[in-house]
Amino acid sequence: MKVSESRIARGYKGRFMAAVCIATVMAMSTIGGALQAQSTTAPPVAATLVPTVAPALGLVRVSLQTSVGTIILDLDKAHAPITTANFLKYVDQKRLNGTTFYRAMQMAGGTSGLIQGGASGARDRILPPIAHEPTSQTGLSNRDGVITMARNAPGTADADFFICIGDMSGLDARPGLAGDNLGYAAFGHVVEGMDVVKQIFAAPISPTKGVGFMKGQMIAAPIKIISATRVKLTAK
Repeated sequence: MKVSESRIARGYKGRFMAAVCIATVMAMSTIGGALQAQSTTAPPVAATLVPTVAPALGLVRVSLQTSVGTIILDLDKAHAPITTANFLKYVDQKRLNGTTFYRAMQMAGGTSGLIQGGASGARDRILPPIAHEPTSQTGLSNRDGVITMARNAPGTADADFFICIGDMSGLDARPGLAGDNLGYAAFGHVVEGMDVVKQIFAAPISPTKGVGFMKGQMIAAPIKIISATRVKLTAK
């Protein structure tokens, strides 16, 4: 996979990298200032990340088996139905099997950021893009352990996603800001395996991989997603 051909390399030349690429860029915007303040004055948020609802009201559990361990996700189809349905198509059609976590973006201080995975431009795996569900509509937020769709412009998300480490709520929709203010579509959260997420987050970074702002964020040996499958979620 050539990074220059990947969805992420094509997709994040806009607001995403303006919001999360480096701390100096973030400090120049309202979103960045909020992220910077949160990272220096409070520990990562590890409380309830997505509204707690019974299975009948809309949680779907998915297991991501990676080469370094398993990550269990609860997807919130009650609050983010379009985004959840899209991810489940990739799961059910086995389109995520054999893909990788290929990026680890660390904020200043290295305690927060994200890991990104998915098809990364593999055209034979990618389904049509979906409508954007902003956090201002869903009520969700990009916090510690939340899974969110990667995108370029609103309405371009397809097969790539990221998992937040620490409080990344600066990536939420900000309707009061100018420009692309719709943020990134959160749609679930990690319920087991944050240790695996953090292990991927700490993976060695290639000094040469990546184009432009991506350089210094690409995992030297991408972590394989062996399988993505649904898990039966039983009511308590």
